[in-house]
Amino acid sequence: MWRRSFSNGVSLTRTLKDKKWDALVIGGGHNGLIAAAYLARGGLSVAVLERRHVIGGAAVTEELIPGFKFSRCSYLQSLLRPSVIRELELKKHGLKLLKPIATSFTPCLDGLYLLLGFDDQQNNSEISKFSKRDADTYPRYENELSKFCKIMDFLLDSPPPEALHGDLSFHDLLRDKMQKSVFWARCLRHVLSLGQKDLVDFMDILLSPTTKILNKWFESDVLKATVAADAITGSMASIHAPGSGYVLLHHVMGETDGDRNLWSHVEGGMGSVSLAISKAATKAGAHILVNTEVSQIMIGDSGEVDGVLLVDGTRVHSSFVLSNATPYKTFMVRSVLLGLVPRDVLPDDFLRAIKYSDYHSGVTKINVAVDKLPQFHCCKSSQLEVGPHHTATVHIGCESMEEIGSACQDAWNGLPSRRPVMEMTIPSSLDKTISPPGKHVVSLFTQYTPYKPSDGSWEDPTYRESYAQKCFSLIDEYAPGFSSSVIGYDLLTPPDLEREFGLTGNLTSQPETCGNIFHGAMGLDSLFLMRPVKGWSGYRTPVRGLYLCGSGSHPGGGVMGAPGRNAAHVVLQDFKKQSR
Repeated sequence: MWRRSFSNGVSLTRTLKDKKWDALVIGGGHNGLIAAAYLARGGLSVAVLERRHVIGGAAVTEELIPGFKFSRCSYLQSLLRPSVIRELELKKHGLKLLKPIATSFTPCLDGLYLLLGFDDQQNNSEISKFSKRDADTYPRYENELSKFCKIMDFLLDSPPPEALHGDLSFHDLLRDKMQKSVFWARCLRHVLSLGQKDLVDFMDILLSPTTKILNKWFESDVLKATVAADAITGSMASIHAPGSGYVLLHHVMGETDGDRNLWSHVEGGMGSVSLAISKAATKAGAHILVNTEVSQIMIGDSGEVDGVLLVDGTRVHSSFVLSNATPYKTFMVRSVLLGLVPRDVLPDDFLRAIKYSDYHSGVTKINVAVDKLPQFHCCKSSQLEVGPHHTATVHIGCESMEEIGSACQDAWNGLPSRRPVMEMTIPSSLDKTISPPGKHVVSLFTQYTPYKPSDGSWEDPTYRESYAQKCFSLIDEYAPGFSSSVIGYDLLTPPDLEREFGLTGNLTSQPETCGNIFHGAMGLDSLFLMRPVKGWSGYRTPVRGLYLCGSGSHPGGGVMGAPGRNAAHVVLQDFKKQSR
């Protein structure tokens, strides 16, 4: 955990004011830290300004109950780009990934269960309990998705070929055309390598509803619901909605140490990811400050960025500013609060596009301290023994596609799901550093919860407690005694996620289902050249010298690091051009 390293406010102010920085990064989330690391490695003077007392944004570890360390928001690692891990040497800086023994566990109320892992023969045996046909089909489904990894890797690691804005020299136009030609040539090479059949299959996954894709492949409802859980994470889209199948690709996009489709725990919690990145950044020369909140981005008379104004009135000057905040928080006005950028310097069409961006989400995260390991009635094991299923992602309320659909519909009707869909992980099953001996940390990623429920308020302690107990009671149906094992818990509803971590929610222009963990919905209309809005996907913004580097920019959310890395490369390119 990072604390302010300065003895008093005077020395902090002097440190920031004594120089004009090359770049300031607003927000010490993982993308902001990654951007800072690459900029510092490129020779720029960089300072990261974090509002909270701890770095990491949503990739953070906090000890809220004595002895229990929670990964409060993000909870598993897989999407962090291999290039980031390699180039920043994160393992040398303390990043330690803990591979699970099994990958997925779906308990059923009738006493059956589906446990998937790394052994193809064992997976065949498990799926055969529900469908022999599906057992034979499942490897082909995995292989089908794996075919698309190379083109997805290319798109994730590349800045979008966005059109440039403003007055450009002939040299700039020529270089831009050459860069775009290289991008599209490489993209075409990946497309041609797929062949027509695979390309059509790829488009089918991108455009089709999750239900259509999974119904085509499988007949067992338990397997379909287990796989569908990958497509609903952080989303408010129905599994019947066109384009909802895209997130199924996350099933194979992630990796651990070169192994695809492997979601790992991180020793010390997800904050250890941010800590390793911060060590790489400080080693390169970046300065990281906590308890340092930005109130406004300063714009000079020329219309270019001039630095930032802190809430204490300190003016910090810089040539470039990168915002790791959500696009909405960066640019818009909310109630009596100002966005970070004065509105009079932004085009009306840009503001409208940001205002009406999709921030739908229905996630409530519950971090639980328990005095014993959950014991599932479908698995016979010793009371103290950690089984393979305890190390896997446990799917609760995912026995059928109908359950997932009903849970989502409840939220669209304004109510928290009557039977929430939950991903349960038990990081302490592998990590002995985050809980006292014999006790455990349980992470519950629950869906679906409206931002403003029609039957109550998240500000009401009784209402909050009732939702937590509803989730615990549902787990009791699969693991009797879970509720009685709870020592304490941390509940983060959509308004809490907005308040604590700056994840935009409660937009008056949309249904009240916000607080998006991805800085914006991950629908096809909000990705690639459309993220955050059409015409501004390349990290640059209408304000010269201001860039987006968070999950609200391409390629989107999750602890991926690609937005921070890509944005830094764009800034370095502009810095070199400015220095000529």
